Amino acid sequence: MNKVELRDRFFNRYKGLIRTEMIPYQWKVLNDEIDITIERERNDDSIPNEKSHVIENFRIAAGRKKGNHYGWVFQDSDLYKWLEAAAYTLREKMDEELKCLADDVVDLISEAQEENGYLDTYFTIEEPDQKYKRLWESHELYCAGHFIEAAVAYYEAVGNQKVLKTACKLADHIDSVFGDEDGKIHGYDGHEEVEIGLMRLYRLTQNERYLKLARYFLFVRGTDCDAMNSKHLPLAYYQAHLPVLEQDTAEGHAVRLVYLCTAMADAACETGDEKLLSACRRLWKSIVNRRMYITGGIGSTVSGEAFTLDYDLPNDTMYCETCASVGLVFFAYRMLMTEEKGEYGDVMERVLYNTVLGGVALDGKHFFYVNPLEVVPGKSSKDPLKSHVKCVRPQWLGCACCPPNLARLLASVEQYVFVQKKNKLFVNLFVECKGSFEIEDGILEIELKTGYPWDGCVEIKLNYSGTASVCLGIRVPSWSDTFDAEINHESTAFETKDGFIYINQVFKEDTIHLKLDMGAKRWYAHPMVENDLGKFAVTRGPFVYCLEEADNGKNLHLLSVEKQEPFEYEFEETLLGGVGIITASGWKAEADQEEEGLYRKSDSAVKKVKTKIKWIPYYSWANRGENEMRVWVREDNLC
Repeated sequence: MNKVELRDRFFNRYKGLIRTEMIPYQWKVLNDEIDITIERERNDDSIPNEKSHVIENFRIAAGRKKGNHYGWVFQDSDLYKWLEAAAYTLREKMDEELKCLADDVVDLISEAQEENGYLDTYFTIEEPDQKYKRLWESHELYCAGHFIEAAVAYYEAVGNQKVLKTACKLADHIDSVFGDEDGKIHGYDGHEEVEIGLMRLYRLTQNERYLKLARYFLFVRGTDCDAMNSKHLPLAYYQAHLPVLEQDTAEGHAVRLVYLCTAMADAACETGDEKLLSACRRLWKSIVNRRMYITGGIGSTVSGEAFTLDYDLPNDTMYCETCASVGLVFFAYRMLMTEEKGEYGDVMERVLYNTVLGGVALDGKHFFYVNPLEVVPGKSSKDPLKSHVKCVRPQWLGCACCPPNLARLLASVEQYVFVQKKNKLFVNLFVECKGSFEIEDGILEIELKTGYPWDGCVEIKLNYSGTASVCLGIRVPSWSDTFDAEINHESTAFETKDGFIYINQVFKEDTIHLKLDMGAKRWYAHPMVENDLGKFAVTRGPFVYCLEEADNGKNLHLLSVEKQEPFEYEFEETLLGGVGIITASGWKAEADQEEEGLYRKSDSAVKKVKTKIKWIPYYSWANRGENEMRVWVREDNLC
């Protein structure tokens, strides 16, 4: 069995947070055992925020308690994602107390499942006669997909037979209800996810029916279905405006789109479907070339949590939901599994180190739903159109999809480091770890040692027990203007292609050294991104940086930096858990708010004073109380 053991200082801190803080904290929230403030994502009184009630919903559906369902119709998925995070944590390190909790959860879910395999607490409790009758909004298959994903993860982690049996029973039930055969429902869920779960279950069980059903749900989307001809939002919101093979642009709800793309790439990888892969490539380019923020965030508007149009990337009214970033990591990784292009790893890394990590506070118990690139506290509190833009992370959210989604991704981060394809092994992320892979007639042992993400030096040790030649591909991030690589301390000419360097040989106690360019860099948006014209953003390594009021005072929009001004870098061990900071000399315009006159004929009277400007990594902002933040900074062209 292939396995990867994480030894990385940076990510092990998060893994420790998940084990000691996030999973226990989220368990208490799901059980309503903790006194916290549950915030609405925006000014919408219909958002339920009195309690979680997730576990209680399952107890009622299982017949253990009496009562009504509370919360969103998709509330079940919060527990499923928690179970998946627990599975990855147990896979890494067995904890009998956590396993006991998780086993009890499996028992509870099994009891809530109906005899025919149906599983959804809302419809079991409240509307049993409405099952699968409101597919555009019911989220029944969405929740099923999350349970199946969790079940596969938990079975693989601890060998629990009941969870696998429950998942197969659910998948078999769905297969008996949906399909293109006469007498079955011709339809699909408004929120993609079941397709991902079915693909995972297929890989585990090799049951062809699950692959066939996943493909059915993919290809029926966007076609005329009686089950979808009811009142709902525009079809593009659900990615149902066209069949998937005809879709060219990223449309609609951002999370749904990347979940759809994840399943499409997964199915293309398994079946070699070139048409499906071509559709994935088109949607990928639409996202990353024209509709993605520099932080890796996606979703430009609060209305529908959706994409809008090319180059429309407002910094202070965007959505950039944490779940969308999690989904983009999934999509990027599936594309890496399908074809060897470094750009997929580049985006996966950008998203992971910025918007994914930015979604959780350094204490592991506060979470962002929305990840803005510009915040002014007064505007967020008084402008109704910015009510979704929080200045500090809430303890919990009325729609709590993001916290457990973060937990399950970060708990499994080691599985995104490598991709294996027959006799090829690709290094996609640079984290300290040790892995072993079955390749041809032997086992390849690989060990990464590095100070990444703060340091660009990576040491890769390899030893192969077999006799065959192994092809090792190492991603060279596109942000690294230059790189040096050598094997066994000797420089050599490496084959380079599509963002990877390649080494083909029989590895016997060999060592590769890679050195990346970690200098701080300015980045400029495409001229069509009107919100960023005349501005620049700062990056170093995989991190996007931002300004925060705590370091630079109020009114960050008054700051500017000359075009040729150099950056200085320093690591501050005691700041924000230890971060690398960037500084530069800049200017701050003086603004007298008491001065009469809102407008003037000339700006020549505006005075600027020299000041030191300080950037911190974007992921670490909003951990020092409520204050301003911005990513894009004005650039001066002064002599």
